[in-house]
Amino acid sequence: MKSFTFVAALAGASLLATFSVSTPASAATTWKIQSVWDAGTVGYDLFEEWCNSMEKKSGGELIFRCFPAKAVAADNNALFDAVRNGVLQGMNPFTLYWSGKIPASVFLSSYPAGPDQPHQWDTLFYAMGMLEKTREIYQKYGLFYVGPIQHDANIIHSKKPVSSLADLKGMKIRVPGGMVAEVFQQFGVSTVSLPGSDIFPALEKGTIDAADYVGPAVNYELGFSQVTDYILFGPPGVMSIYQPVDLMDLTVNMRAWNALDPELQQLVEDEVRSYSMKHYLTIQERNVEAMEKFKAEGDTVSRLSQQDLMEFRRAAIPIWYKWANKDEDARAIFDMQLDYMMNETVGYVSPDDIKGME
Repeated sequence: MKSFTFVAALAGASLLATFSVSTPASAATTWKIQSVWDAGTVGYDLFEEWCNSMEKKSGGELIFRCFPAKAVAADNNALFDAVRNGVLQGMNPFTLYWSGKIPASVFLSSYPAGPDQPHQWDTLFYAMGMLEKTREIYQKYGLFYVGPIQHDANIIHSKKPVSSLADLKGMKIRVPGGMVAEVFQQFGVSTVSLPGSDIFPALEKGTIDAADYVGPAVNYELGFSQVTDYILFGPPGVMSIYQPVDLMDLTVNMRAWNALDPELQQLVEDEVRSYSMKHYLTIQERNVEAMEKFKAEGDTVSRLSQQDLMEFRRAAIPIWYKWANKDEDARAIFDMQLDYMMNETVGYVSPDDIKGME
């Protein structure tokens, strides 16, 4: 790698990087990276814009060529394997998608009634050792976990009104599976797992009564207001009690990562932190706009109560432990989070809440 000048100013997680190089274009490293966002959504537009910026930021030494969902790998399982095998050099998934392959991943994004504020997750990753542990876990699969990308909360759109956990009983709801599905099942919900592109037709045909997906901005773009009339949030200040901080990430093939110059590796890590903040803030702005559109089209918002949240956490805690006991990596990640949730600065869990749990 030729010499360059790197100027970084990090305020929060933002970064300004300038390279001065004369590297010929033929020497550039190109990574093919597939996102799970559908083309045409604000999520993909933001990711594409960021990927396209990397060539200039690296002085022409690193090019990110991005693809929307299903463009190279047809589904999530194929995406995981494509990156492991080097067909793609990277992916931008929702981290939770790998719960069946990497049990610890259920604790690498928000889970039912767990940490529910974005800063809590950044604290766990960047100040309490969770990033290093996550990279250790992913290395076993031939992958390098670059870092989390803050997205949004997940919310539920339904065809009939829901204002309490009791109202969910008997409903058939699309949820992401894993721990989330198991907790909802405790409240009499019939759960089904569907990819994002299949949710609209399932709601339209009435094969499901409601669907969880991401937040208002993307859900509006996917047409959910056309096939549902009600939106369910958590208590005031908490959009969701089951996935309040749905994290994405950038994960790359380990061989591709190791082949990169250390200074470019640092650039990619810093840029992921910067992009995480930009993505999150842009989505929050679009959420506010989208909610006005939902209301204008007649959608009604209801909120679960604080009592519902407490009841949901009581149901979730045994399932936390079930998933934590799947392997030693899941236990290690969960232990970090449980210590944090029991610390008085957070206070979500008390010794009485976990009495008898192992």
